[in-house]
Amino acid sequence: MGIEGAKAISAMLLENTTVVVLRLSGNEFDDHAAKYLADAITANSKVEVLDLSYNKFGHKAGEALGAAIAENIGLKELKISWNHLHSEGAVALAKGVGANVFLKVLDVSYNGFGNSGAAALGEALRANNVLEELNVSNNRISVEGALRLAVGLRENKTLKILRMIRNPMQNEGCCGLLKALQANSGTGMEILDLPDIAWSKELAELCEAVQTLLPNLLLRRGGSTRLQRKSLLAVELRPQPKVLGNSHNAVP
Repeated sequence: MGIEGAKAISAMLLENTTVVVLRLSGNEFDDHAAKYLADAITANSKVEVLDLSYNKFGHKAGEALGAAIAENIGLKELKISWNHLHSEGAVALAKGVGANVFLKVLDVSYNGFGNSGAAALGEALRANNVLEELNVSNNRISVEGALRLAVGLRENKTLKILRMIRNPMQNEGCCGLLKALQANSGTGMEILDLPDIAWSKELAELCEAVQTLLPNLLLRRGGSTRLQRKSLLAVELRPQPKVLGNSHNAVP
């Protein structure tokens, strides 16, 4: 759809009073298109689920969309995975999430957030008391980034699901996340996905200690279920929202 499609969608959303789920993945939207989409996100309060994955958004798009997310009062779920969000754009998007008081699910996996983006997400988690699910898998987050994101986990009370597979966090980064949960008596974490790496003795022992402290926490390595929850309670499945339109690329 490109930039002309973004213009048309923006115009539609400025008038929309009925569409609640909008899937726009794989439309070749770039930084120029993001400007028009950002205008609509700022003004529209009806869309609750927005999928912008598999596009070509770069750091300029992150800046525009981040500002829009900060102002939006309707979105509950945003998927913007498989783009090119990095450096300043990743930081700006994270700041927008920190300021938003409605968004519950955010998927920024398969971008390039890196350590600066992870640090910004950590700050967002300190400020945000609404977000429940965050996927930052495959974002080039190393030990430094994991430790800085963990700073936010020490204070956050609402996040339930954190997915961080395929990041070069090493044992030290994984330990940092687990220690943050240990230190947070009010954590709401239910599922934590860690990278599939060889575990040190310290990490293995820390996992056991955290699972003893938080028996309902499901710890997984590489997204698998090889690490089980201490209690045998079933995982509650989040209901899927009603989707308008008959194609993930179609505009309802």
